[in-house]
Amino acid sequence: MLNNQRIIPAIGNFQDLKVFLSSNMVYGILMNFQLAQLPELVLEMKKFNKKVLIHSELIKGLSSDEFGAIYLIQTLKIDGIISSKPRVIELCKKRQVIGILRFFFKDSISLEQGLEVVSKLNPDYLEVLPALCVDILPEIKEHVKCDILMGGLIRSKDQIATCLLSGAIAVTTSNKAFWLK
Repeated sequence: MLNNQRIIPAIGNFQDLKVFLSSNMVYGILMNFQLAQLPELVLEMKKFNKKVLIHSELIKGLSSDEFGAIYLIQTLKIDGIISSKPRVIELCKKRQVIGILRFFFKDSISLEQGLEVVSKLNPDYLEVLPALCVDILPEIKEHVKCDILMGGLIRSKDQIATCLLSGAIAVTTSNKAFWLK
């Protein structure tokens, strides 16, 4: 579904958006923008035949609940939402847009709880943070049916390669140095 795109840019400012729009990548994540800016940004991305993913919890002024998600899907016609909220991902599934469940694994308890939620919810994708926890990826893959993205604290191309070799299908990163081949 993500067109075998191995790097998914997390775009948080207008300069980075320009870099993304001029790239051959299709999927991009909008975050750290204001709600009032989204209609123009989404139109611009669509004009360049890009697929718009929105990190709903990182948009200033947007309620990160189901009502915010309905606005993004119905009004802005986005292609997908990244959220840590299961109800938002359920709504994405009902509305047939990409739902990426984001989980930050900080300890064994959060891993156990997260795997339970993912197995019940069955999102399109699971985004695992931080990417430094790549060692637990095999364990995660045993318990989930969806493809896995990794992100957070990516500092090198070697880290990206390790994530991909360990079973992640893509890496999300705001570091535009990693967007360019």
